[in-house]
Amino acid sequence: MKLLSFSVACAALMASMGAAAAQDAAAGEKVFAKCKICHQVGEGAKNMVGPVLNGVVGRHAGVYEGYHYSDANKNSGITWDEATLKEYLRDPKAKVPGTKMIFPGLKSDDDIANVIAYLKQFGPDGKKI
Repeated sequence: MKLLSFSVACAALMASMGAAAAQDAAAGEKVFAKCKICHQVGEGAKNMVGPVLNGVVGRHAGVYEGYHYSDANKNSGITWDEATLKEYLRDPKAKVPGTKMIFPGLKSDDDIANVIAYLKQFGPDGKKI
């Protein structure tokens, strides 16, 4: 029984390590090129067609200062954790009906995970953490 418990624990550890390894910030930076048309990150980032994404992971939806959000986004009650970002990046209009974001979404799980890893690097001040 102890061997079975140990085997299950090892399998869970390996699975979590595989999921963590699947997030590649450098690859995410390349995918983020699709997002740069509307969004900026980093020090000195400014709102464009879309809001600045510094510190987006953990931030409430619709609150970045100086950006005019849709009512759908402002009133969504969403906090942008990884799971919610994954759903939104896959299909923004399905996750937040009425959003003004016109991007159709990313279809690759790897691209989504990598973009999230890239965004997680930027604190609210735009500095890499």
